[in-house]
Amino acid sequence: MKTYKGVFAGMTMAIAMLTACASGEQKALTVSGLDPAKFDTLINEKPVKLYTLKNQNGMEVCITNYGGRVVSLVVPDRNGKPTDVVLGFDNIAQYTDTLNSPSDYGSSVGRYANRIKNAQFKLNDSTYQLKANDNENCLHGGGTTGWMNQVYDAEQIGDSILKLTIVAQDGENGFPGTVKAVTTYKVTADNMLDMTWEAETDKPTIINQTNHNYYNLSGDFSKPAYEQVLYVNADNFTPSDAKYIPTGEIRPVEGTPFDFRTAHAVGDSIQSKYDQIQNATGYDHNFCLNTFKDGKGDDTQVCASLYSPQSGIFMEMYTNEPGVQVYSGNFQGVGRDADIVRKLGVKYPKHVSICLESQKYPDSPNHPEWASPVLNPGEKYYSHAAYKFSTK
Repeated sequence: MKTYKGVFAGMTMAIAMLTACASGEQKALTVSGLDPAKFDTLINEKPVKLYTLKNQNGMEVCITNYGGRVVSLVVPDRNGKPTDVVLGFDNIAQYTDTLNSPSDYGSSVGRYANRIKNAQFKLNDSTYQLKANDNENCLHGGGTTGWMNQVYDAEQIGDSILKLTIVAQDGENGFPGTVKAVTTYKVTADNMLDMTWEAETDKPTIINQTNHNYYNLSGDFSKPAYEQVLYVNADNFTPSDAKYIPTGEIRPVEGTPFDFRTAHAVGDSIQSKYDQIQNATGYDHNFCLNTFKDGKGDDTQVCASLYSPQSGIFMEMYTNEPGVQVYSGNFQGVGRDADIVRKLGVKYPKHVSICLESQKYPDSPNHPEWASPVLNPGEKYYSHAAYKFSTK
């Protein structure tokens, strides 16, 4: 077993680790084709492994406690063929190599998912300066030093539940408060991946967690996901400026390429000349969910869905959060990213996937009129998202 002194391990060490893991005993692969030995290591002297959740209906979800990342998600297609529907790598070395293969694939994002303008916010008359990692903004809690690149303590409960715990110290990446957070992944009997995020703090802070799976329900990661049919139960969305920060406007989707209230193929509108599409070269926007009313989200109602006519796989999403970020993989296959080899030796093209991230609206700490991300001592943060798979 190799040991990483930090998350910025070079490719030389990564290759050596993989060579060592690959030698010796016969490999026992997951249904998705992963070799668990390629995830068995130490990072900052904490053990990292690949955990497998499954049910009796052919669903398998493989998760590493490095960043709480979903590495593969297998469900049967309309012909019963096991199909991996999420993007990612097949080894821990590429996940940890944040210089050559940076990614948020499948991660449990924290302390604050999405962007905070100027990496700054005010709370109780104090101003907090965060780590700026996306232009001058803070994205996903600080990116390479955020929770998606930290090691969680893991506890697997039976075949279907994984609990991941992280303790973030006061001042980490500029965020106030020591926070203990627990992410729970559960595979249910009816082919649902159910995710909950819970947290407590010792001083006022902000928190906004999500899962960052990149979905391509066709299972073919070599082609853009234009044929995928998207539905979003949202009458409005939040337009963004040139750096993906919400302008503060709540804009109706009516008459725009953001109207997915009637499901249609993503490719129908992703090349639109509409300013918001042009700026992002696709979708990278928050939708204001109709399932969130009077300060409460109804996670018994479908808030979004995705369907692949190619595989017949249909995914329905549920959440108690006010928003969902729809991201169409606009930075995939662009520049250096085009040369990175992922699972099964595939290089990803632009727009290869669709992310559906439950969340508070981006930059909510600077918009008191929106649902609050503030967590105070004595309170319990609870966020829920679930993705149910079937075929048609």
